[in-house]
Amino acid sequence: MMREVTTTIQRRLAGRGRHVAVELNDRFARQLALTHPGVDVARADARDLVPLLAARGLGAADVVVSGLPWAAFAPRDQRDVLRAVISVLPPHGVFTTFAYVHARWTGPARRLMRSLRSQFDEVVVGRTVWDNVPPALVYHCRRPVRLTEGDMP
Repeated sequence: MMREVTTTIQRRLAGRGRHVAVELNDRFARQLALTHPGVDVARADARDLVPLLAARGLGAADVVVSGLPWAAFAPRDQRDVLRAVISVLPPHGVFTTFAYVHARWTGPARRLMRSLRSQFDEVVVGRTVWDNVPPALVYHCRRPVRLTEGDMP
């Protein structure tokens, strides 16, 4: 799936901007780099977005697109990755991620939604993509809210 997302991002960028793809799995990262030579593929943990971008001379990312399995994450992991995302987004930044419809009502998925709503000025839930297996929906999160350590869910 990461390849399809990367292909779509590359098509939409159309040569504008810089695309840094973060992948934790070595094999997936190598495959992604082979199939998308124009993408800067980083074999890294998403929690390390700040130093990863800094090492590339980038202080921020206008857009972060995530295909992470948020509903499978423990609360601490969700919080840590979301903090990293918020840390690299400028005030006009956008974060886009997805969730599977069947898992939307689980505790971790509801926790993610609460976190998104508390950390972004606007969270729009896109339409259900029934052609995806399993069906999925997209969260479009705009304008990150800078919270203090104690305010983070």
